[in-house]
Amino acid sequence: MLRKSIVLAAVLTASPAFAGDMSGEEARHFVNGKLFNYTCFEGTRGAGRIFSDGSVVGTIQVRGEGPVRRAFLPAGTLKVKSGSVCASIRGLPIEPCFNLTRNDSNSFRGAISGLGFAYCDFVRGNPRTTIADRAYHRPLHLRPSLASELQE
Repeated sequence: MLRKSIVLAAVLTASPAFAGDMSGEEARHFVNGKLFNYTCFEGTRGAGRIFSDGSVVGTIQVRGEGPVRRAFLPAGTLKVKSGSVCASIRGLPIEPCFNLTRNDSNSFRGAISGLGFAYCDFVRGNPRTTIADRAYHRPLHLRPSLASELQE
């Protein structure tokens, strides 16, 4: 019983290393170059990769309906500002910042500061996944080689 209590205490003490609010620098290290699938509170979903220059490449399906579209945000879009991660998006009158909460070693929640109900959950995806719009994919047509035609 004592051993179980010690193990439980050790696990609970170590948990903050995996869970809890992330500073801007922690978030940068956690997401840099990695692919994350995301689902947002109103149904929007997709996948994206955030790069060290603050650019983002990915996909988006608004409200979970309609076509999956490719998305690109240029360098400098995401930046660490006053310990938070903020987005500078052309056309927006404000520069929204985000509260990032790490759930475990593979996932986090990002919510707009001051609007906790407006969040997206991010889960690390397969790093070998290629992000592209399926509408642009054409079926692969294999042509027989000359050698196989001669054998027939």
